[in-house]
Amino acid sequence: MFAILLSDKMDPFYQNIASFPTVFFTFFLGLSVLYWCIAALGLVDVDMLDFDGIGVDGEIDINTDTSISSADVVAGLIMRLGLSGVPVTIIITFISLIGWILCYYIVYALFDWVPEGVLRYLIGLPIIAGCLYVAAVLTAVAVKPFRRLFEKTEQQTEKKVLGQTAIVRTMRVDNGFGEATLEDGGAGLIFKVRAIGEITFEKGDRVVLLEYVKENNTYNIISEEDFKN
Repeated sequence: MFAILLSDKMDPFYQNIASFPTVFFTFFLGLSVLYWCIAALGLVDVDMLDFDGIGVDGEIDINTDTSISSADVVAGLIMRLGLSGVPVTIIITFISLIGWILCYYIVYALFDWVPEGVLRYLIGLPIIAGCLYVAAVLTAVAVKPFRRLFEKTEQQTEKKVLGQTAIVRTMRVDNGFGEATLEDGGAGLIFKVRAIGEITFEKGDRVVLLEYVKENNTYNIISEEDFKN
C-alpha cells in the first residue's frame, strides 16, 4: 500500500492536493485530522471552538446590546446555513472533507486546460467559494442526524448524571477547560467540565458532576472526597 502511495503514478495526486486551490482545503482537513488525534488523547475539548449562545436545540442568543461581535456574526451564519446543534469542530471537519473532495475533482478535470500563473489564482478563488458553499449545504444535511442525537443525549443525561462520579480525561481541569468521562456500562459518556474557583484537577482524578450550566453546556464539578464530606 505504501509503495503505491510513494510511486511516480501518485505524483499528480500530491501535486493537486498541495497546489492552489485544493491546498486551501488540504490545510484545514489536515488541521482537522490533527485536532481529532489530539482530542483522542484528551488534550483539548471536543467542542473547544463552539460559540456561546448556540444551544444544542439550535436556538441562538445574540448579544442584546448595540455592539455585535464577530462571534455573533459567525453564529448567525451557522444558524442560517442550518449547521447549528453540533460542535463546530465536527462542522469544520465535514466542510473540509467535502470541500476537499469537490475541489480536488474540479481541479483534476479542468486545470489541465488552465495555464499556470495568475489566471489559476483568479479561477481558483471562485472555485474555493463555490466548494465552500456546496460543502456547507451538504454538511447541513450530513449533520442533521447528529443534531438530533446531541439534543436527545443532552435531554436524557442532564438530570441523570448530576451527583454521579466521573473520571477526568484531559490533562487538567480548571475553571475554563476540561473533560471528564462517566461510565455508563458502555463506551462511556464524555462531558465538558469546569472546576469551581481556582481549584484544578489532573487526569485520572475522581470528580462529581455537581451542576449543569446550560449557557456553556458544561458541568461544574468538585472532588469526590469533598462531595462525600
